[in-house]
Amino acid sequence: MNSAELTDLEKKIISLLQADIPVVEQPFREMADKIGISEDEFLNVLKGLNDRGIIRRFGATLKHQKSGFRANAMVAWKVDEENVEKTGKIMASFREVTHCYRRDPAPGWKYNLYTMIHGSDEDQCHAIASRISQAVGEDEYELLFSREELKKTSMTYFED
Repeated sequence: MNSAELTDLEKKIISLLQADIPVVEQPFREMADKIGISEDEFLNVLKGLNDRGIIRRFGATLKHQKSGFRANAMVAWKVDEENVEKTGKIMASFREVTHCYRRDPAPGWKYNLYTMIHGSDEDQCHAIASRISQAVGEDEYELLFSREELKKTSMTYFED
């Protein structure tokens, strides 16, 4: 799929979705108003983009520092490949987990499953990782704490 296969209206809607979605009762109506269409038309185009696989999902990004979470850690787990999917689903079910990914281990690095967890402090992150470890029966993991946020943005596919 290249951008030439998208209509101008589809590009406008994607452009709006790249930015912050308004925190209002009817965010899609507000976004539709910005480009001069009805909320129903906006949602129909959005559904069409989803049906065609151009947009698979979108979600909220929480600014965790502003919500009271002062510590976050990427937890790198060593999980047998035949258990990765089942284990990942259990890990992802924890409310403290915001991301869960399987990746190929790099040379000299044995970990293949990653979760991002958030807590009020580093001790709480350790406790969360311990609870996850007990729930899935995996005890080979490392917590990699964030020390400084250097960049956090969403992808930009189209400019206004």
